[in-house]
Amino acid sequence: MAPPWVQELHFPHLHIPITIDHMVPVMPSGPAPTAPGQSLYLSNLDDVVGARVFTPTVYFYASDNWRPVMKTLRDALASVLVPYYPLSGRLRETNNGKLEVFFGQDQGALMVEAHSEMSLSDLGDLKVPNPAWSPLIFRFPNEEPYKVLDMPLVIAQVTLFSCGGFSLGLRICHCIVDGLGAMQFLSSWAATAKAGTLITNPKPCWDRDFFRPRDRPLMKFPHIEFMRIEDGSSLTMSLWQTKAVQKCYRISREFQAWLKTLAQSEDDMSNITCSTFDAMAAHIWRSWVKALDVKPLNYELRLTFSVNARQKLKNPPLKEGFYGNVVCLACVISTVRKLVYGRFPDTARLVREARLGISEEYLRSTVDYVEVDRPRRLEFGGKLTITQWTRFSIYDSADFGWGRPMYAGPIDLTPTPQVCVFLPEAEADPSGTMLVCICLPESATKSFTDLLSLAENGEQSAS
Repeated sequence: MAPPWVQELHFPHLHIPITIDHMVPVMPSGPAPTAPGQSLYLSNLDDVVGARVFTPTVYFYASDNWRPVMKTLRDALASVLVPYYPLSGRLRETNNGKLEVFFGQDQGALMVEAHSEMSLSDLGDLKVPNPAWSPLIFRFPNEEPYKVLDMPLVIAQVTLFSCGGFSLGLRICHCIVDGLGAMQFLSSWAATAKAGTLITNPKPCWDRDFFRPRDRPLMKFPHIEFMRIEDGSSLTMSLWQTKAVQKCYRISREFQAWLKTLAQSEDDMSNITCSTFDAMAAHIWRSWVKALDVKPLNYELRLTFSVNARQKLKNPPLKEGFYGNVVCLACVISTVRKLVYGRFPDTARLVREARLGISEEYLRSTVDYVEVDRPRRLEFGGKLTITQWTRFSIYDSADFGWGRPMYAGPIDLTPTPQVCVFLPEAEADPSGTMLVCICLPESATKSFTDLLSLAENGEQSAS
């Protein structure tokens, strides 16, 4: 019997007791082109409010016990921090509220060594992200949410398990790297650990001045992605007042292809095909809103997602090895009524148009907009944000010498329940499947599962 096209994945509810053994700062192992008292410019793409976060990820490995884990990773990190020296600094605010990287005494990255009496087999299926893994990622006692000022910009926790396996819990500040930049840094760290000598391919490039705002700011777009909207719908309340639960689904390549076919409208004369992302994002947004039974029907909701703009930059092109933020936030607006009762191809078309609307001029306009009217807070009103990790080589980038990780990625979305993540499958030879992780109130999970898998009315439920 063939596996279902959409398969709900389950994870055990665990308590993982750990003991922290050591906390050590990691400084660059050689001279870096900076000195205490100096600072580095961050672009407005680095400093947009949505980047003022740490991105937490975890990686699991079955150790072969032939070399010390902590020393290998620490020595490699010290080597990599020489070319990636900005990650050894700290963030501070300047007079106008803008962030910069500054360098002082006794900074560096932070590595934490911990151990657990449990074995990796006690953690259940390591291919399904589980919020119970949170103790494997270090947070300071009483650490404020979204704190980035005066924090180490790389925080790594190595947890050794009784079976000889280990996990690497990693937090990297999003102000310094976007997703592709993080993969570049991770790949260099892993290759250096594996080879025992510094490897940087490509050579890292800082050059945040590339995204300086224009002398005369020119905003050619309304930038609705930053617009503050008072949430007059039931959506945000239903997610935040009753604790949302995290649900994960495996989506087959066949289902994605079928959904992409359904998303193509016969009366669309543009001759521009809908992408798999367009179809998946539209379908998940509609299913989520329907399952949450959002009211009122005339309320406008937003879908946002990041678009990598590297290939859009032609005049001049971005230098190879640039690892800063080069993403724009695409935004789709639709009323509840159109999402619930409208046609699926119409929603997919809106997603496609928002994605294709990100251009070089849109990026420059974003930089100028943030310079003139810097957003101060994260906006959740009536919004779902989708983050796509399926194009990141996260598994291949994280071979530190112990092979590909058994799992690599985020673990807990519930602190920001209006975020949905598309993840690559853990298999070394993936079949095109993806994992979708999303948060809902417990009362809405069955409805969402049925809607997502098109189980309610067959093909018509996506029309």
